[in-house]
Amino acid sequence: MLRTEDNPPTTWPQGLTLAEFAGTWWVAHTKSRNEKALAHDLIALNIRYFLPMTWKVSRKSRRTVRSLLPLFAGYLFFCGSEVDRLELLRTNRAANIIPVADQQRLVRELVQIEQALKVGAPLSPHDYMKRGQKCRVIAGPLMGLQGIVAETRGTIRLVLQVEMLGQAASVEIDSDMIEKVED
Repeated sequence: MLRTEDNPPTTWPQGLTLAEFAGTWWVAHTKSRNEKALAHDLIALNIRYFLPMTWKVSRKSRRTVRSLLPLFAGYLFFCGSEVDRLELLRTNRAANIIPVADQQRLVRELVQIEQALKVGAPLSPHDYMKRGQKCRVIAGPLMGLQGIVAETRGTIRLVLQVEMLGQAASVEIDSDMIEKVED
């Protein structure tokens, strides 16, 4: 397990937003538990990436352990050229590279995850939902985000989906901070 300071940044290069990245987006399906190591390799290769991570707190024999884990286990998003894609394959940390058919849609979906992480929203992995009510956040630091509303253990959560992966993340939200979006 890495020390907190040894974890890679969520976005590389730091200081840029995902919307500012230029190039083609791909999704690296990593070998088991290689997401952070691949991120470190991409920093060394100066390849732009997004690795959304969230804190998990667990108890082990009277001790509290905090771990920074990838939000989408086994996946890392990267942006660049065909040369960058080949460099990533040479790291031997990716099991597969998934091409992105709808580049704009992926960026739109990832920007929502990025925004939620930047404001410190406690995202957690969530089951991908194909059906449900689409809503928009109308107040607070998450204002403007769109997702699907789900109820988990009596709390309302906004599910932010990354459709091409069939994965999602959710954040707890008050019902008075969302409004229905017509399709």
